[in-house]
Amino acid sequence: MADPSSYRPKPGQIPDSPGVYRFRDEHRRVIYVGKAKSLRQRLANYFQDLAGLHPRTRTMVTTAASVEWTVVSTEVEALQLEYSWIKEYDPRFNVKYRDDKSYPYLAVTMNEEFPRVQVMRGHKKKGVRYFGPYGHAWAIRDTVDLMLRVFPVRTCSAGVFKNAARTGRPCLLGYIGKCSAPCVGRISPEDHGELAEEFCDFMAGRTGTYLRRLEKQMMEAAEEMEYERAARLRDDIEALKKAMEKNAVVLADATDADLIAVAEDELEAAVQIFHVRGGRVRGQRGWVTDKVEDVTTSALVEHALQQLYGEETGDAVPKEVLVPALPEPVEPVQEWLTGRRGANVSLRIPQRGDKKALMETVQRNAQQSLALHKTKRASDLTTRSRALEEIADALDLDSAPLRIECYDISHLQGDDVVASMVVFEDGLQRKSEYRRFQIKGFAGQDDVRSMHEVITRRFRRYLAEKERTGEWAEDSAEDVVTAPGALTVPGGLTATGIPTASETHSETHGGADTASASASDTESDSDAGPVNGFKDDDGRPRKFAYPPQLVVVDGGRPQVAAAKRALDELGIDDIAVCGLAKRLEEVWLPEDDDPVVLPRTSEGLYLLQRVRDEAHRFAITYQRTKRAKRFRAGPLDDVPGLGETRKQALIKHFGSVKKLRSATIEQIQEVPGIGRKTAETIAVALAQAAPAAPAVNTATGEIMDDREDEAPETTADASGEPVPAGAPDDRRGQER
Repeated sequence: MADPSSYRPKPGQIPDSPGVYRFRDEHRRVIYVGKAKSLRQRLANYFQDLAGLHPRTRTMVTTAASVEWTVVSTEVEALQLEYSWIKEYDPRFNVKYRDDKSYPYLAVTMNEEFPRVQVMRGHKKKGVRYFGPYGHAWAIRDTVDLMLRVFPVRTCSAGVFKNAARTGRPCLLGYIGKCSAPCVGRISPEDHGELAEEFCDFMAGRTGTYLRRLEKQMMEAAEEMEYERAARLRDDIEALKKAMEKNAVVLADATDADLIAVAEDELEAAVQIFHVRGGRVRGQRGWVTDKVEDVTTSALVEHALQQLYGEETGDAVPKEVLVPALPEPVEPVQEWLTGRRGANVSLRIPQRGDKKALMETVQRNAQQSLALHKTKRASDLTTRSRALEEIADALDLDSAPLRIECYDISHLQGDDVVASMVVFEDGLQRKSEYRRFQIKGFAGQDDVRSMHEVITRRFRRYLAEKERTGEWAEDSAEDVVTAPGALTVPGGLTATGIPTASETHSETHGGADTASASASDTESDSDAGPVNGFKDDDGRPRKFAYPPQLVVVDGGRPQVAAAKRALDELGIDDIAVCGLAKRLEEVWLPEDDDPVVLPRTSEGLYLLQRVRDEAHRFAITYQRTKRAKRFRAGPLDDVPGLGETRKQALIKHFGSVKKLRSATIEQIQEVPGIGRKTAETIAVALAQAAPAAPAVNTATGEIMDDREDEAPETTADASGEPVPAGAPDDRRGQER
């Protein structure tokens, strides 16, 4: 626990101007981001007597080890910079609403030749029209199913569309009249685009025109005694009215507005948002957050506005935003919203009439959401706390292991040996901290040696970070100065982070192979890079900078001993190690000859099992990905300077590698983007590469010679799935 006076800026050092400030902890992580109209006045509030601070604020300033600030010109700039830094650093003491990327939207891909109607989640894409968000994906599908009777827009995926175009036969929706079948040319791109525009107009609330037009067509058909056509039009009208009923009119003046309500107590707050377009509720969403800082309702509203509109522009920001309390001051926020929309935005509190009544409905939803969350959370908190306490008691730890890291090794008969590292903080997954490793220190199958290598590489990075940030204990008895600025640590590594010549391994983050990545890559690490290649100077929560309280390995006594030996070689003695063996779910400790057996009903055992299973899942997923890449490898992969785009262009032009191999250099040059030098390189590489053996279906004996394309030497198993020649039939039994 730090004393705030130890890092308090000197008097007169803080400017009296708008800006954004950041508190950092001893590991240089940003733990809090705030903005202020006057930095001097705001920061002075944090350095008063600790007894006068709010308990959460007191915890923050005693956790911090330094404070820094950035001066800006206006309060609007401060608001924008604060939002950007909260998104970037994910500070633990800021109010963070759960991101709403899981909410489904009804999307129309107007950026395609034949627009498609589909359910979309995640970040919004340019050229796509969005409607929603909806509470459930099935609600979108029900609405679309009703509207396809009148607006038969394409809903199929790109693969289904291309297959139908190739065979000349539409899918089932094309046969039953719920798709205009652009895949087989029943409708031109222009007409289909107009149909998609009409679909969007109807979803946007302009419904009267289409209903009147359909009613007129129905009457004309009845007068001409085309009763079947009139009946179909009648059913279309009923379908549209039923779709409209799902979004009842709540504001008679066809208002476009977002209504935001907040329900809170001392510890948590729930936010509910209703999206009203054309007077109808088009979407609803909600968040719940822990109040880790002393925050008012006005500040909660401001954070909600940042979350909602921080990445939105244009019509995605409505003309009117109704809130329960105005941010203080309100002018910068309103100016910021106006800038995001490109037109004036009204930010106000509803006082009377339909808008106030609707706001009360949104408020009730927020209160119910908070009550439901607290019911679930109480059980979760109790269970997780008990699990961590049981683990601490069973392993004789000084305190509960708030950060647990688990490692697992995966391979297929000694090939594609990889490892995973998963992180649980406070008993919950911390997926942004997951890491993947390739085992390259040796060849073959050796789980114990692989575990030693992975633990060494992970904690070597931790030591390098400590040395870089000045946390290294230079007077340690185990450190021997070998050169100015370099400390030798056990295991053949200098504390500058530069490995020995024999260690040129690689780590991956998010599945991307980084064996050849530069040290400046923000999404991966390379063991061969110097310390200044780390990008953690600005406080981003990256890399391997933060130590766990407990290391769990998937395995028994040998794996635990290897992990402990790796830590001992690095001089690390303040991190506990244990292993969880699958056979009897025994917990092994490095110093004990007998395992620790936790009761089957133990919450601590259940948490360790979850951690172990997650590490196994993460490792085996990566191993299968690498294996699939190796199986799909072809002769074009060995051509230097030939990227994925040009490889696809070559295959598309010639149809297969077999035909490409027989082509002349001049014929290869006909492919766009292929010059003579590249064509010569391709011809030489294909001439040197042995032709791939034809694929064989072992169930039927059929030789599938036409499938040479990019496939390596393969056969097929009984299910028809291609496998490498010589691979065992029971692959699952051989996979670790």
